[in-house]
Amino acid sequence: MAAMLCLSLAPFAATATGSSEEKGPSMENYTKPDPTELRRRLTRRQFDVTQRGGTEPPFDNEFWNNKSPGIYVDVVSGEPLFSSRDKFDSGSGWPSFTQPLEPANIVLDEDHSLGMQRVEVRSTHAKSHLGHVFEDGPAPTGLRYCINSAALRFIPREQLQAKGYGGYDGLFEPRKGSSMTKALQPEVAILAGGCFWGVEDIIRKFPGVLETDVGYTGGSHENPTYQDVSSGKTGHAEAIRVVFDPTKLSYRQLITDFFRLHDPTTPNQQGNDIGTQYRSAIFYTSPQQKEIAERVKNEIGKAGKWPRPIVTTITPAGPFHLAETYHQDYLLNNPNGYTCHFLRNW
Repeated sequence: MAAMLCLSLAPFAATATGSSEEKGPSMENYTKPDPTELRRRLTRRQFDVTQRGGTEPPFDNEFWNNKSPGIYVDVVSGEPLFSSRDKFDSGSGWPSFTQPLEPANIVLDEDHSLGMQRVEVRSTHAKSHLGHVFEDGPAPTGLRYCINSAALRFIPREQLQAKGYGGYDGLFEPRKGSSMTKALQPEVAILAGGCFWGVEDIIRKFPGVLETDVGYTGGSHENPTYQDVSSGKTGHAEAIRVVFDPTKLSYRQLITDFFRLHDPTTPNQQGNDIGTQYRSAIFYTSPQQKEIAERVKNEIGKAGKWPRPIVTTITPAGPFHLAETYHQDYLLNNPNGYTCHFLRNW
């Protein structure tokens, strides 16, 4: 899943966090069925991954882009493994987590296959092969548990009680005085920096970004289509709506990186794309966002990061109209698609 060397299990064992308190079905129920039952119960891919150490294709699996709240359990035994609260978009094409939900249900083994040293992740009770863990993840753990969807079964939050995992429902409720309260109050940013394919492809990989959508905003035409906006007559800009965790990604950092990923000095143009729909704009959703955006714009302008004046407009957010389905995650689904965006090194 990545050609990254991991020479010791110590860093992973030391940083594993979570609760070992039993919250789901009793531990004795986390058992591995006999081979005949396994073959009957599992699909061919699930059997190959969990029993033979196989790897499913990136972006062609069930949970890589799943953003629903809930927990992930071993497809063989049902033992709880990971939570959606610790899931992030690594851009790898596989489900990625910063830490296990229940460290006691995770076993780490040295893996010397494929001519490199890696750390394999297995489940404790079923001994299922899950994936590998790498040291290139986001804060706070710095780890990336790269897991095969075929090794997992997802239990949505609304089904936790009915499926016997009701003890985990509290994970998704903010508690007064706990650090979870902030994490469960995401912030929304709306940005326009040219063709929304490239802007989304970069921003969705930022640690702390929970969700991205592309659409149209800043115009007066109701329910605009791509054809409407492309005419340049509706006043809309191609934009991206970013839902992010402000405890992991500040709005200031997001805006700073926004000025790095596109050219904010070219009015109504990015690369070969010309028209008002490709303008540079920040649509703030609160007075605090307005103040931060204006401050960052001024600081970057004074620092001479760009050779020409910054023309980015900063205006109140209005209605955001989702773009057509084929535009969402376009460059994930079309890796060779057009983009003129990249992050500058400042």
